[in-house]
Amino acid sequence: MNLAVAPHREALSARAARVAAIAAKHADAVDTEGRFPKEAVDALREEKLLGIQVPVHMGGEGATMLELADICSILGQACSATAMIYAMHHIKASSLVEHGEESQWHSAFMRRLANEQLLLASATTEGGIGGNLRNSICAIEVDGDICRLEKDATVISYGSEADAILITSRSNKDAAPSDQVMTVFLKDQYNLERTHVWDTLGMRGTCSDGFLFKGEAPAEQIFPKPFAEIAAQSMLATSHLLWSGVWYGIASDAVARAQSFVRAAARKSPGSAPPGALRLAEVSNKLQIVKSNVIAGIKAYDETRADPDKLMSMGFAIAMNNVKICSSETILEIIDHAMLICGIMGYKNGTPYSLGRHLRDAHSARLMISNDRILSNSANLLLVQKQDTSLLR
Repeated sequence: MNLAVAPHREALSARAARVAAIAAKHADAVDTEGRFPKEAVDALREEKLLGIQVPVHMGGEGATMLELADICSILGQACSATAMIYAMHHIKASSLVEHGEESQWHSAFMRRLANEQLLLASATTEGGIGGNLRNSICAIEVDGDICRLEKDATVISYGSEADAILITSRSNKDAAPSDQVMTVFLKDQYNLERTHVWDTLGMRGTCSDGFLFKGEAPAEQIFPKPFAEIAAQSMLATSHLLWSGVWYGIASDAVARAQSFVRAAARKSPGSAPPGALRLAEVSNKLQIVKSNVIAGIKAYDETRADPDKLMSMGFAIAMNNVKICSSETILEIIDHAMLICGIMGYKNGTPYSLGRHLRDAHSARLMISNDRILSNSANLLLVQKQDTSLLR
């Protein structure tokens, strides 16, 4: 149940499938132990899938958003934590690809990303502001050619395992909370002091601990563009689209398990439809809605990405918000239906139809940038933005 990709890029899907096979073997242990999915991430490096978004002329493969989302969905069918780590890595990579090529340092770093298969993490949350990534309390200090930053980062997903962290802050100590910059700090340029342990209901393998971040690096590692532009022109869309790819993958595996359950029941009672057959048809319909939602969102992004003004428009922001809301809400309905189909065999751990991990992981979807926050933002935009009802665009 993968997203459609062009035939000439089938190699990417095949490479992702090999990683997914490894991730699936360790998915339950990663979840139970709340540990980093090292085996799967090592496989991502081995298959050279961490640098594929980097343009070809810089050593990457110039992977499209659809191809990245498809890989996220393939991984999501095997191990949600691995898929989410992969998605978050490429969300940060998109900031480099879309906004770093004109900077000598960031261009060189992109080449390193492709060549060395570096793993990128993000530090946008902060104590005192919660999940509002468009505001910062901490401020970067620039002293000549050097910059320094200390941040109470309440969540840094896989921070201890990353090769570099892209971190937000105010542009200077006198700047407003919304006047932000983003800086790349390499692993040997910062220290992390753990302040919170990631002990959660789901997505346990992302190891999203809280840290006190202290870093010092050359000032040229600060992105030349304001973070407001980076967020609006790349992070908004890539976050909602790649996360949705992950969630679609989780839901796809849940439906596949439900379908296997119904087929097994049908074989035991030839000639009569099993009790869960009707629900299976319903859940297949909901899964198609999510798939269509993700593909439509990617199409809208591809048609808009070359125009910075459209990327920052209210209409585009609403469209991307709607992708996230639809995907994150619908997958819970899908997995709940799949659980009803599989019954006690889906409720129990350790069966071919177990869905507990899927359900727990899916509950994170509405919280990753809270749906309430997103809906509030869309509501404000819709006060002045006219709905586009055309089917042609």
